[in-house]
Amino acid sequence: MEGTSKKLSLKKNLDVLVALGVIGIILMIIIPFPAGMLDVLIALNITLSVVIALITMFTTNVLQLSVFPTLLLVTTLFRLGLNISSTRLVLTGGYAGQVIDAFGEFVIRGNYVVGIIIFLIIMVVQFVVITNGSGRVSEVAARFTLDALPGKQMSIDADLNAGIIDETTARKRRADLQAEVDFYGAMDGASKFVKGDAIAAIVITMINVLGGIIIGVVMMDLPIAEAAQKFVRLSIGDGLVSQVPALLISTASGILVTRSGNSENFGSVLSKQLTGFPIVLGLASALMLFLALIPAMPKIPFLIMAVGFGAAAYALYKDEQAKIVREIVQEEEAIAEVERKEPENVMTLISVEPMEVEIGYGLIPLADESNGGDLLQRIASVRRQCAIEMGIVVQPIRIRDNLQLKTNEYVIKIRGTVVTSSEMMPNMLLCMDPAGENVDIPGIRTIEPTFGLPAMWINKDQREDAEIKGLTVVDPTTVMVTHLTETIKAHSYELLGRQEVKLIVDNTKEKYSAVVDELIPDLITIGELQKVLQSLLREKVPIKDMVTIMESLADNSRNTKDIELLTEYVRFALSRTICNQIIDENRRVSVVTLDPQIEEVIASNVQKSINGSFPAVDPDTTTIIFNSIKNTLDSVYFFNNQPVILVSPNVRAPFRKLIEMVFPHVMVISLNEIPNDVEIRTEGVVTF
Repeated sequence: MEGTSKKLSLKKNLDVLVALGVIGIILMIIIPFPAGMLDVLIALNITLSVVIALITMFTTNVLQLSVFPTLLLVTTLFRLGLNISSTRLVLTGGYAGQVIDAFGEFVIRGNYVVGIIIFLIIMVVQFVVITNGSGRVSEVAARFTLDALPGKQMSIDADLNAGIIDETTARKRRADLQAEVDFYGAMDGASKFVKGDAIAAIVITMINVLGGIIIGVVMMDLPIAEAAQKFVRLSIGDGLVSQVPALLISTASGILVTRSGNSENFGSVLSKQLTGFPIVLGLASALMLFLALIPAMPKIPFLIMAVGFGAAAYALYKDEQAKIVREIVQEEEAIAEVERKEPENVMTLISVEPMEVEIGYGLIPLADESNGGDLLQRIASVRRQCAIEMGIVVQPIRIRDNLQLKTNEYVIKIRGTVVTSSEMMPNMLLCMDPAGENVDIPGIRTIEPTFGLPAMWINKDQREDAEIKGLTVVDPTTVMVTHLTETIKAHSYELLGRQEVKLIVDNTKEKYSAVVDELIPDLITIGELQKVLQSLLREKVPIKDMVTIMESLADNSRNTKDIELLTEYVRFALSRTICNQIIDENRRVSVVTLDPQIEEVIASNVQKSINGSFPAVDPDTTTIIFNSIKNTLDSVYFFNNQPVILVSPNVRAPFRKLIEMVFPHVMVISLNEIPNDVEIRTEGVVTF
């Protein structure tokens, strides 16, 4: 406990010792010091300079050594004090201690001219290169730091307002920012001390040489040569013991102010960045080897450099490869550890895509964009086409390869269940006769997958011949995309979930908020609206005009909650949309009507259920009705090949339920759904 108390007491009173040391430096200028004490102080000056220079190597932020400007002033004053004390000893006694004498003897080595030249070179390096460079960097850094201050303060305020940092962190960052500005501002002024110190060292050295020679000749009765030899050696030694620490401090100052923002110290950054490109070291090794092979060049130095840099490049390359392997192993171990510790996420295994297309191996090039396949872009256009024509939102369609399929087979799935499939030749063209007749051209006979027409797979060089004969020629991608489009239209009611309905409602609300706010959720729910829209899509009625649909529901949902009846009201509101595809250029619609007896049979046998109304007609009567429908439709030409049966409004829904399994493509409309300006042409009657 006593030892710990002494340590704490020493640390606590260190500021007092520093203050006494600064006062001692001032007194050093006035009070003469003996040579022995001067040796100790010179050694202390060199040691402090080395410590400061090394500290700047290991700092990662200028604020870690924010005392540096003041420290620069104190060390400069300390060196000047030592200079004055040593000058006093040199001029009064011709001796300034062992350190100065040893430095002078080591540099001169019996040749005073060389010694003077070396000393002058050191002074030039210190004054012209290091001091001027550090001063300029300090000046520019201070200017740019001050200019960037408002932007940095605004960034701190923005982070605080956004909740990214709290008030304590913001206060600390502001304090650090102010301290950084103060540091660079102080360094801008403190660098002038270093420059002044270099000038003072030159002047003091000249005074020592000239004054020493005069004192040696006049006062010590020494020959001029001996006096010059003695005082030049002491003056150079004195200048060196002063300028070596000054050079270290100036270098430390330059390192500190030239450091860019980095979380690592100078040595770590230097080693990483200079050894980060092994190929550069390899190229340098090759260049050194080339220089060694030039006849006029000395071979051994360049060969040593070539071998050294080559070995370093190889070692760094091996380390880099080993690091990549270690990272891969660590990543795999981390994944395995997570999988071992965390329970298996089975949610991804039970989720299904709303719609997906699986293709065999032979059809993969159709989806490979690098090989010119445009299947992905064409499928994206299918989603846009369905939105434009039907008004439905089709979720992204996933394309997958399935090695279990036949080579040229594809299947279309809805919510994980196959709804249709087909095969095609990816390197051939599909040729069809628009009239639906057999194709008279050499090729592989097949059936067009979308409409079931007879077709032929032909080679690409037969395209021109087929088109001359008036045949329709399409590429395999178009065949698949057309099949997919018609499948989406046929099963659009299955793809319309509550989430899709919510998206449609939100889109409508942006422009027509009044009708949406009135209807949902006060009158009907999203689920009930979904059922109405599904009923429309089941009979190929577009739901693009959502405003009309929702206004009709808002008008009628107060009187009834029957989904089937609400659907009939909506169909009446969408009469022009429904009839648009069956009206010819003369605004006429060709229809087949029902015999009144059949309508009476259906109306009298309607039964209600939770899934709507349906006719409970006996099987024999149903068979007779189906046969009559088939015979009548076969004898009538309909516009756009769209068969239409016109019935009374009260039996439209149950009659549609009756025939939808056998005649899914037959439109069943009521008189209410035909606009008044459209002429009705009855082409046949379905009778018993």
